Formats: sequence, C-alpha cells, structure tokens
Amino acid sequence: MAQQYRIDSHKLIFHPGRVGQWLDGHDSWDTAKSIYPIYIEASPAGGCNHRCSFCAMDYVGYRNRLFDLGIWDKTTTIMAENKVKSIMLAGEGEPFLNRDAGRMAAVAKEKGIDVAFSTNGVLMDRRQCDLAVPASSWIKVSIDAGTPQTYAAIRKTKEADFRTVFQNLEYAVNLKHKNGYPCTLGAQMILLPENKDELTDLAKMCRDTGLDYLVIKPYSQHLHSNNRLYETLSYDRLMSSIDDVEAMSTDRFQVIFRKQAFDNHLQGQPRYRHCCSIPFFWTHIMANHDVYACSSHIMDPKFLLGNLTEASFGEIWEGEKRKQLFHTMKTFDVSECRMNCRMTFVNDYLWELKYPEPHVNFI
Repeated sequence: MAQQYRIDSHKLIFHPGRVGQWLDGHDSWDTAKSIYPIYIEASPAGGCNHRCSFCAMDYVGYRNRLFDLGIWDKTTTIMAENKVKSIMLAGEGEPFLNRDAGRMAAVAKEKGIDVAFSTNGVLMDRRQCDLAVPASSWIKVSIDAGTPQTYAAIRKTKEADFRTVFQNLEYAVNLKHKNGYPCTLGAQMILLPENKDELTDLAKMCRDTGLDYLVIKPYSQHLHSNNRLYETLSYDRLMSSIDDVEAMSTDRFQVIFRKQAFDNHLQGQPRYRHCCSIPFFWTHIMANHDVYACSSHIMDPKFLLGNLTEASFGEIWEGEKRKQLFHTMKTFDVSECRMNCRMTFVNDYLWELKYPEPHVNFI
C-alpha cells in the first residue's frame, strides 16, 4: 500500500504534460506564468483546538478566522478551469473548526477537483463526515500516540479527545463501507521519544477500527516555529521501535513506515540546490484568503502572492508578485527551508530532470 499511494515518494510522474510545460518554460516568465499548480493546500480555519508540542504553525498565532464559502466557490471555479487537480484542506489550523469544511470539499469535488483532509479528527463529527467522506479521496487523522495519556500530553489537550477521535473514525469507516465511497481513511504518527513505545498500541486501534493505513513519519523542524522542543531530535536510537509495528500489516491494513523521509532526516541537506517546485506546482491559501507560494514560508512577504478578497486566483497566479518570486527562486537557498518539506521528493525528481546524470538516453 505504501507503493500504491506513494506516500513516501511523489506523484509528479503521473503529470507528464505539466512537467513538459515546466521543462519548456521554467526559465521564461512569459511561459511560466500560465503553469498552474497541480496541488493546493488550503486552510478552512486559522484556529486550532489543540496546541501540539511539535506544531509547525504556532508562529502564525492560531487566529480565529474562517474561509468564506462564497470566495471558495469562485476560486475553485477558476482553479478547475486552469486544471488544478487536487486540494488538501488542512493549513495553519484545524480544518473542521470551520463548519463549512465538509461543504468546501463537496464544492471543489463537484467541479472535478480531487479533495483530501489532514485533521486531528476531534471535530470530524457525523455532520462533517456526511459531507467530507463522499467528497474526499482520502482523510488522514493525526493521532501521535497509543494511549489517551500520551496523546493529551503531546497534543496539549484533554484525554477525552482520544476516544472522540476513534468514535468519529468508526463512524467514517461505517459510512464509507455502507455507501461504497472510495475515500481512503488513514492515521499518522510523528515518531517522538514520548510515543516510541506506543506504536503497536496505535496500530492495533487503527486496524481494529477499520482504517486503511497508519503512517509513521519523522519530525521536521520548521525554521519559523516558536517551539524548539525536538529541534535536535535524532532518530538513531528510535528506529528499533519500527520492527514490531510493521509486522501488524494485513491485506486490509498497512503500517507505512516512511523510510525515505527518515533517511533524508538522517542525511541532512537535500541533493537539490534550489527549489524547482516554487512557484509552479503547488501553493497554499490561508484562512484569511492570503495566497502563499509555499506553506513553509507563510508570513514571509517574499512568498505572499496576493489576497483573494482583492483579486481572483488567476490574477494572483499570473500577477506581478509571482513574477518577482519566479526570479527570486532561481537563486533561493534551500537551507532556509525545513527538512522533508512537502515538495522534497518532487524537487529531487525535477532537479534530476534539469541536471541529468550521464547516459540517460540509454533507457
């Protein structure tokens, strides 16, 4: 299943037309301006009901703001017209704090855009599930512990939330199977010293609930985060925790250990020198409708392209600020980026296309 969903890899190889556009036009703004993203992240809500000890977005401030459904309707129309393929609803806050989050998924799906959610699952109640599950390609819930006590300690919340998450997931699983919805339902855990002995506990609960997978991934320090608790975390002594939990996979449930991401964490600096993905293949839209070229650089004015209350997505994407960033990214130092960012594997692929090794014609 890890290979089926390519969770520890990338999917740009399935979009050769867009990659061809990039190869032909990544050095010329006149061509590059019309290369629209394949994948977008959007924030239905700016606030969050948890205060996780590893939160990358704490510096944004958990602001109480919600994405406007009318603006969403207009924006997704323009996205669909320009062949945006997918949107993940997550962002700087908990998406289901917005009571319209499920409806946002349905609106985008109706226009032919694939939709997914990354959520803590606490507010993914029956009303939200009834809208989100039929509209989503996948929903992934961050759980990060195998007991209520550790869960509450890591996520800075009450222990009762742990049970609520699994109740919501059980409803989502039953809804999916009852109606034959294709939505893949999964969970993820960031491997930390506090939860390393609870991997099998969590895997068993996810398997017994009927989830499709559990992902185990490394921590990645965001350069702008206020929290620095795990900044020097080394995985040398934690890797032995993986052996038993991987054996819990079945025909219907998989434990997906993100080995390549862990290897990248141990190796340090990526092999690509500049980010080839920005400002082309993805973008991030905040709950206040600001459009940023990269989710790792939210609040950095260099990466702010515009606001959807002032201009349409098309005007922003082909506008002057993106043109400026287009030129900036040619020499941008990726040491200013977080390790294992969302575009790491995409950048590896694009860098190799741009600077191929010898003998590539001998296929």
